[in-house]
Amino acid sequence: MRRLAAAILLAALVSPAGASAQRWQPDVAGAAAWAAERQGTVTFAVQTGERLRGRGLDRQLPSASVIKAMFMVAYLRQADVRDRELEAADRALLAPMIRRSDNVTATRIRDIVGNAAIVRLAEAAGMTRFRIASVWGLSLITARDQTRFFLGIEELLPERHRAYAMRLLRRIVPSQRWGMGEVIPDGWRLHFKGGWGSGTGAVDHQVGLLRRGRHRVAIAVLTVNNPSHAYGKATLRGVSRRLMRGLGPQRIGTVGSPEAALRE
Repeated sequence: MRRLAAAILLAALVSPAGASAQRWQPDVAGAAAWAAERQGTVTFAVQTGERLRGRGLDRQLPSASVIKAMFMVAYLRQADVRDRELEAADRALLAPMIRRSDNVTATRIRDIVGNAAIVRLAEAAGMTRFRIASVWGLSLITARDQTRFFLGIEELLPERHRAYAMRLLRRIVPSQRWGMGEVIPDGWRLHFKGGWGSGTGAVDHQVGLLRRGRHRVAIAVLTVNNPSHAYGKATLRGVSRRLMRGLGPQRIGTVGSPEAALRE
């Protein structure tokens, strides 16, 4: 019966007749109940073009490396970058920062664009509780704001660089594709960024955009005070799995080949 219900929901969501994502209902109650049994603090949001749902939507938490997606967009929106071809030097900064979460290139990009450009981007994305910090990993984010940003990221990106940026977010290196990256619904593509501080479990976040045709679902799962990084990753996976329930069969333990994404 559950499989039949999921099939009906999925058919409504992806129907060529134009049925909207409004008919799909993420399992917010299930995710909240499961998260309540976990150690640490968990907030999350799931957003489509029609509705936002979640728990602890406006609780501010340190961003860790999740903010690097904002750095990338701000860099590509610069007046001297947005309308020209990207050069090798641009790619040498952007690709390591996103694909393997390199901190050195992230700091260089932040220094190039400046904090004011990051704040302007947050305003353009409709964020209301984002706060930049001099130590960028301590900038404050919320689940609500991050799903707003990821749901609108394609429009925030200059058209010339949109495909490249989305490929980077899809081609996270295998060693960092845990959590929501392990439970992608079949037929959907996930573009995401994680943040995990020093790897102690003090901070473990993931924010992503699921795409299938014209349909978009943004998800943010933010956690702090986990007993370990492995524990935090398991929390991210469990919450994400429940929020994605009903979008289709989940390919547990795989997110596909990053090399295949590069060829697309």
